[in-house]
Amino acid sequence: MKRLIIGTRGSDLALWQANFIKDKLAEIGAEAELKIIKTQGDKILNLRLDKLEGKGFFTKELEEELLGGTIDIAVHSHKDLPTTHPAGLTIAAVTEREDPSELLLILKDCVDIKQKLSLKTGAMVGTSSNRRKAQMLSLRSDLNIEDLRGNVPTRIQKLRDENYDAILLAKAGVNRLNIDLSEFHVEVVDTTELVPAPAQGALAIQIRENDKELSDLLQQLNHQETIEAIGVERKVLNLFEGGCHMPLGCYCKKEDGQYEIWTSKAETDEHFPDRFFCRVDSLEGVAEQIVAKFNPERKLPSKVFISREIGEHSYFRKALEKHKIEIEGRSLIRTFPIVNVLDPFYLKHIDWIFFSSRNSVEYFFNLKPLLSKHMKFGVAGRGSEDSLRKAGHLADYVGEGGDIDEVAEAFAELVAGKTVLFPRAQDSLLSIQKALKEDTKVVDLPIYETVIEEDVDQTYADVLIFTSPSNVDAYFVENLLEPEQQVIAIGNSTGKKFDEMGVKYIQPYSPDEIGLAEAVFGIDIKQ
Repeated sequence: MKRLIIGTRGSDLALWQANFIKDKLAEIGAEAELKIIKTQGDKILNLRLDKLEGKGFFTKELEEELLGGTIDIAVHSHKDLPTTHPAGLTIAAVTEREDPSELLLILKDCVDIKQKLSLKTGAMVGTSSNRRKAQMLSLRSDLNIEDLRGNVPTRIQKLRDENYDAILLAKAGVNRLNIDLSEFHVEVVDTTELVPAPAQGALAIQIRENDKELSDLLQQLNHQETIEAIGVERKVLNLFEGGCHMPLGCYCKKEDGQYEIWTSKAETDEHFPDRFFCRVDSLEGVAEQIVAKFNPERKLPSKVFISREIGEHSYFRKALEKHKIEIEGRSLIRTFPIVNVLDPFYLKHIDWIFFSSRNSVEYFFNLKPLLSKHMKFGVAGRGSEDSLRKAGHLADYVGEGGDIDEVAEAFAELVAGKTVLFPRAQDSLLSIQKALKEDTKVVDLPIYETVIEEDVDQTYADVLIFTSPSNVDAYFVENLLEPEQQVIAIGNSTGKKFDEMGVKYIQPYSPDEIGLAEAVFGIDIKQ
């Protein structure tokens, strides 16, 4: 085969990507050289991306050179590509996806770890993405989001120059450039918290459609799992008729043989986004089902009961009240401390402290423990993580997915050979402790007890959310479900209660307010 010409933009990141493909080609016996091409997006730096006319402003000139035969391959960040290709061109290969999560880089004097995302109140955050802006404001409405253009090093320099308090970047790009970030506080924003752009983290190799010899060669670089995942993400984008300025996030990954898909969509960058999560065995027809969930004509629940008080400014309340869904929030249990003074003996030789609930965090720190600065913290989910932040500590391990058995397995690997303190409810099921390895030492500390309320009133809400097994016990002493009522259960142990009762229920992906909002939004009510 002749020496190939790879067309690329001239930014550090684009050059890294083009050289990466050049090296991959060398591994399969094809020589290549680079040709740098400026795109419209590179030339116009004084406008927000959503003010540029048309689509493909980072790809159009590359595609024109490809069609003109002056280059053989164009390498793109797949998320920059429009969902429809110019006639005569095709995506011949997609390489394995990099981590698609986001990085939040924060100036150290603008950090407040007691707040979500560790940003101080009213912080100015730079990003050019409407998707990131809408989702960030849904998590922290006090933030000021300002436009940020330029390549990755330029953006980081603008932060260094204190034009912003923090900036958001794709983790994949920063990883690829291997940039030293030690001068900043760095928060990794997980894909379940801030849903990435369709195809974020994947590279697309574009060629002429009639170049069969090259197409055949490039099949060796294809990564099938990435192709399947971004296929459904980009189809959702296509069905919404959106481009990269649409406040749309869609992320698909394969886990234990099933596909897990998160979608977030707002009307504009100023609007609160709706979020939907689904887990499916096959991707056939899934994009259409996802888009149908966002049909404004679809009937949603009119009232939701939750066995917990919900704050006036909480994410969950905002997500439901946007659709005029009434919330009936009342706890059916009471909790009481059973330890009033903490013996310092408990904290001797402790490597980790694990919290499985918000209550365990709050009751533990009410004891004003004196902790070593080397102490590490694990939490079962983001709800406990938020409580830990309010106590002034960051979690070193956060459980994902709401399946306590999976959380236990992952945590057990992490703390093998260590000593772990478990502040807990007196009637805790000890799921995490039971999964630990033999060489892990457990220090058990029951610190509060739970008492169920009596004479609990029935609710006639469309959806009932139970936050713990004790709340299930309290409600069903004297009440039954109405025929059309649907149930959401947080956590495996709460779900097991309904299994024993023979009641169908929905389990959110994450046992926090985002997961609950996704679960409620996914429920269909008969017209």
